[in-house]
Amino acid sequence: MSEDYYKVLGVSRDASKADIEKAYRGLARKYHPDMNPDDATAKKKFQDVQKAFDVLSNPEKRELFDRYGSSFESMGAGGPGGAAGPGGATYTWTGPGFEGFDFSQFLGERYGGGGENPFGNMFSGGGAGAGTRGRSRSRSRERHVRGSDILHELKVPFTTAVVGGQAQLSVKRADGRIETISVKIPPGIEDGKKIRLRGQGESSPTGDGESGDILITVRVSPHPSYTRCGNNLEVRVPVTVAEAALGAKIDLPTPHGTIKLSVPPGSSSGTRLRVKGFGIRNAEGQGDLLADVQIVLPEKIEGETRDLIVKLAAQKTEDPRRNLQW
Repeated sequence: MSEDYYKVLGVSRDASKADIEKAYRGLARKYHPDMNPDDATAKKKFQDVQKAFDVLSNPEKRELFDRYGSSFESMGAGGPGGAAGPGGATYTWTGPGFEGFDFSQFLGERYGGGGENPFGNMFSGGGAGAGTRGRSRSRSRERHVRGSDILHELKVPFTTAVVGGQAQLSVKRADGRIETISVKIPPGIEDGKKIRLRGQGESSPTGDGESGDILITVRVSPHPSYTRCGNNLEVRVPVTVAEAALGAKIDLPTPHGTIKLSVPPGSSSGTRLRVKGFGIRNAEGQGDLLADVQIVLPEKIEGETRDLIVKLAAQKTEDPRRNLQW
């Protein structure tokens, strides 16, 4: 049964060389046995893709395929009843419907002892030079096939994503080897961003093309205190009632070292304090640190503390809910 190699690669009949090579790389990567070790169907599809690419990437084979379909490969030279060609070579078509057909009635004596072969490179016996050139072009087409890319996900701590650092990546090669690769994490990388390690993917299947790349999708672990908003860092800062009421300077750990944060007197929960330049620092610039004050009460309020709060409650103050409305 004739196979449609264009359909196998998913390209149109007028597809360019670049289109064919692009389709081949994608399908070879998808159905490669190393990527589908227990899938017999994928292995068969991989073989079909290789066969289709071998034909369509070779100009002469492609021309024959366009004329006669995949059965062109059953053409051969010599044999009983074959037509005589240059130097006594004979040509026989053995495809469907032409078994043993004698082409000598078309060639006549003119081509029996030499001269130009009117069938060009259509048949495998069409001159030593023609066959050699065809094989040379085929090998040239098969060369320089780029190796497959390797896709990987890497989880990094929040602190490493903010300030940068190194991470280790374990990669399983096509030959079964496990290779550990060191990955540089740039400062300020966001969750979902990709890192490309050029030339560290799979080797070229033909041995003389470029190696593929490793494409790493970065996943950032959450932080117990800090969150990220663009290039700004946000943190809730617990303070005592006294620190919020009277004001204080408190120690605050940041990605760029511990700083003294000034809490103004009379700060309520939710008061936001901005520290310039202490957020994300990357090629795009510097973000800020946004500290939200959070008043924390003691677990037990008794004795003098309770008496003080009662006195405070007895004082006339503005209604804290005066602006609250539906």
